[in-house]
Amino acid sequence: MNLHDVIAHINALVWGPATLILLVGTGVYLTLRLGFLQVFRLPMALGLLFKPSQGKGDISPFAALCTALSATIGTGNIVGVATAIKIGGPGALFWMWLAAFFGMATKYAECLLAVKYRTVDSNGRIAGGPMYYIEKGLGLPWLAKTFAVFGVGVAFFGIGTFAQVNAISDALDIAFKIPHEMTSVVLTSVVALVVLGGVSRISAVAQRLVPAMATGYLLACGWILVSFYDQIIPALELVLHAAFTPMSAAGGFLGAGVAQAIQIGIARGVFSNESGLGSAPIAAAAAKTNSPAEQGLVSMTGTFFDTIIICTMTGLVLIITGVWNGDASGAAMTSAAFATGGNAIIGQYLVTIALVCFAFTTILGWNYYGERCWHYLTKGRGSRVYQLIFLTLIAGGAFIKLDLIWLLADTVNGLMAIPNLIAIIGLRQVILAETYDYFKQLKSATGLATS
Repeated sequence: MNLHDVIAHINALVWGPATLILLVGTGVYLTLRLGFLQVFRLPMALGLLFKPSQGKGDISPFAALCTALSATIGTGNIVGVATAIKIGGPGALFWMWLAAFFGMATKYAECLLAVKYRTVDSNGRIAGGPMYYIEKGLGLPWLAKTFAVFGVGVAFFGIGTFAQVNAISDALDIAFKIPHEMTSVVLTSVVALVVLGGVSRISAVAQRLVPAMATGYLLACGWILVSFYDQIIPALELVLHAAFTPMSAAGGFLGAGVAQAIQIGIARGVFSNESGLGSAPIAAAAAKTNSPAEQGLVSMTGTFFDTIIICTMTGLVLIITGVWNGDASGAAMTSAAFATGGNAIIGQYLVTIALVCFAFTTILGWNYYGERCWHYLTKGRGSRVYQLIFLTLIAGGAFIKLDLIWLLADTVNGLMAIPNLIAIIGLRQVILAETYDYFKQLKSATGLATS
């Protein structure tokens, strides 16, 4: 049995029914107990994005969200969606929506806990995330360390390096004939310049790059959707039909069962928005705020932007242009969709630039996440060792095969999610109490202001 087969076997166990039930079930439970907060409190959460920062922390709440979005808006929005639909059919998009909808409640809960249980490290920086609320809230330091080990693993071998670097290298090679060796050198150098400046420099880059790149990509998707407006309703009907009906082979599509659509849709959804994974709480903990619930609401919008908006538009573009059942896959499949909907050259360059920007910011965000997990495990020692290992893996990520990368990324993602979800369930009463108190105080303050 070779390395690919070993990882594939582990991946099948990690992403088996138990993990999927735990992941979605946690979101369902929180959605019900929080009164569908992701629906009724979403307008309020969006409004909080523009509220001035108040309280202790290293960066503003908006900067914390952008740092989290820099890690989540990545190849999952372009390559991940294409891969999900290619393997699981159009129905996979529905299961990505479902995972994101319930994942918004999970993202709210985990980021609330991050602020509530955060602390200050030996260097005077805010330290928080699952490892801290697992240790301080649940009283299980061994589980906290387990999460941190998996967190470093995701940063090194999952979302943080290989998947992003490989996507950038392939895209630049296809569009501009830039050799992988040159991409490796330049990318490693640029990443080093940013990440060695710490969270302040990472968040500064994220605040400028994330909104700009997301807006540009959405405008491009919008142009295609307007051009094929008569195909949007049929595409949505196909997504809903395929979500509950096995799809037969057609063109380059090999066919997929409902179980396969569910598994790939949820897995790619988690890869994209990271709800329940435990990564976003690490950034949320650094926000300048005195309210755990308020930061939870701000962070919740990240899943909304990432999957409900960006992944949906990517998926619809892939479906209405018909490239989902063609021969192309991954980034090439998304490029083919934009080429079909407009100019082939512009489409190819557009997807390449978007992919490079998305993947680059994900590398920055996950460098920070991994560094915080490393800091927790080593009690602040050896940060330069971490950076050296991370940059070395960035340099080598361009030369690893794509199928192995996605298997490895999915596997370590699942391993990281499990201890975090256990903590969320174990601290559910804390989440409910904090939420109740926040809205009670808010209602009281509103009443006083209007009286």
